[in-house]
Amino acid sequence: MTSTSDELSAEDKKLVTLARATRARTGAAEGAAVRDSDGRTYAAATVDLPSLQVSALGTCIAMAVASGSAGLEAAVVLTEAAELAAADLAAVRDFAGAGVVLHLGDPRGTIGACSTS
Repeated sequence: MTSTSDELSAEDKKLVTLARATRARTGAAEGAAVRDSDGRTYAAATVDLPSLQVSALGTCIAMAVASGSAGLEAAVVLTEAAELAAADLAAVRDFAGAGVVLHLGDPRGTIGACSTS
């Protein structure tokens, strides 16, 4: 399913802003932001070190888990990739189950696709 940034809820637009700012600040390949089931938000960029590689969404999920979150409501990933990585989808499902709204957009923050886990 495709969508535009104008069709996003105010809460999801906030996630786009957080993901975009994080990616721009770090110069990383991806930026992501998630909203947990309590309404808390987490934003992160790709971690690409010689000894550690974690996607932006994977980092957000790890932050939510480490903070004691019980699940996710929504996620935004801003990337050059045409689709979310299988490992990221699996991590969302492992942590939050089905029904999480996933928005995929380009690095400028234009959302091109929306789906659910």
